[in-house]
Amino acid sequence: MSADNGFIPRLKTAVLGSAERPLVFVGNFEVEEQWAVDEQGLPRVSAPGGMAVVNSMDEFALLLGGKRDHVVLKHAPDPGYRGYLEGLGLDLPQIHVITDPDPARTVSQDALHDPWLIAALSALRTDEAHLLAHGVSAVEEELSTATGLPLAAPDAARCKAVNSKIYSRRIATQLGLRQPNGWACDTLDLLDEAVAEAASVLATGRRVVVKEAFGVSGKGISVVSDERRLDRLRRMISATARRKGRDRIAFVVEEWVDKRADLNYQFTVSRDGSVHFDFVKELITEHGVHKGHRIPPRLDEKQIEIIRSAAQALGGRLAADGYYGVVGVDAIVEPDGGVFPVLEINARNNMSTYQVPIQERFVTAGETAMARHYSLRLGASVGFDRVRDVLGDLLFDGAGSGLLVNNFATVNAGAQTADGAPFAGRLYGVLIGDSVAEVDRIDARIERALAVLQQD
Repeated sequence: MSADNGFIPRLKTAVLGSAERPLVFVGNFEVEEQWAVDEQGLPRVSAPGGMAVVNSMDEFALLLGGKRDHVVLKHAPDPGYRGYLEGLGLDLPQIHVITDPDPARTVSQDALHDPWLIAALSALRTDEAHLLAHGVSAVEEELSTATGLPLAAPDAARCKAVNSKIYSRRIATQLGLRQPNGWACDTLDLLDEAVAEAASVLATGRRVVVKEAFGVSGKGISVVSDERRLDRLRRMISATARRKGRDRIAFVVEEWVDKRADLNYQFTVSRDGSVHFDFVKELITEHGVHKGHRIPPRLDEKQIEIIRSAAQALGGRLAADGYYGVVGVDAIVEPDGGVFPVLEINARNNMSTYQVPIQERFVTAGETAMARHYSLRLGASVGFDRVRDVLGDLLFDGAGSGLLVNNFATVNAGAQTADGAPFAGRLYGVLIGDSVAEVDRIDARIERALAVLQQD
């Protein structure tokens, strides 16, 4: 695919009106945490090391831009990793590194604490550069104001509104799109009604799920199989809301449905209201947490057409509500092949967004790819050159098959808060091969090879 027809030029045209203007990419992953600041949530536990790894996912943005673009990173890329990417022939964007990063902060929050970086970004105004964040919250609006760089997206209030799971349910209903039986609850009275109706679902032996409107990555979700547990959740939510003196809440209650596969599809909404369908991929999940994608998905033409039709309908509605930019939607395939084309809308970049330039450049027609991450337990930080040695010919070199690493920062991020103790890391990449069987074989070999790192 030529650069002129690629995803990033098309995205620039959609949000800026021209493919020639530079973008400043900011990978503020899990922006939902900012959207949820004033929202009531379910009990959850998070570890500092895990936060450091999530915040180091900002390095994904390195592969979105070209040499006229810019990217803000918490840390400079490992020299060996940068050399690897350049060896693949990739034109990397200009890199702006945070002076004093905090592992508990997102890259956007770090940038706001760095006057030198603010000055460097402010100088890009003369090139008509725009900020393109993973998602836009009040923090990214503040960064835009501080640098004078306009956002290549709607304002934070608009972005938050269309990312609510309540919004997803309600517009899917209005558009007549098939979705699991459920209830959108933005008041305590609506929650009471939903729990009463959900009780009849539980009485038949089926399960229901309670979701925070802005939950992400398997957090803010509770699967319930009995009425007592559901009522405890209702009472907890109600008591907390009343203690704060408010009736407004933001939860969704849905019937849990069996599935054969999880899907993620993406489309891009232009400022002029037009909608471009980008792709659909099959998710790899483990215990409800996203682990990667299979490319292409195992779908027939009828199923793909259902997804494409839903994308056009949703995109038109989002445009009418003032949103433009990238949109990712979660969907599922039932055991009998039926499709629920919308579980939730993510009007922001998605994990799969960062894989597109790689696909366009290196995955040829007829090939299979699998994007995934490998969980590591390390006793000390490792450099990319050590990982290259361990992987050997399993590392993609620009042709043929292998693993193309698309984020290395997450490997050692956990060391920042481990105080010398063993820590968890992740190696992200895209596996490329001639067939599903070959990709699966490479995957298994990589798992075995990486085990050596955990013995160092």
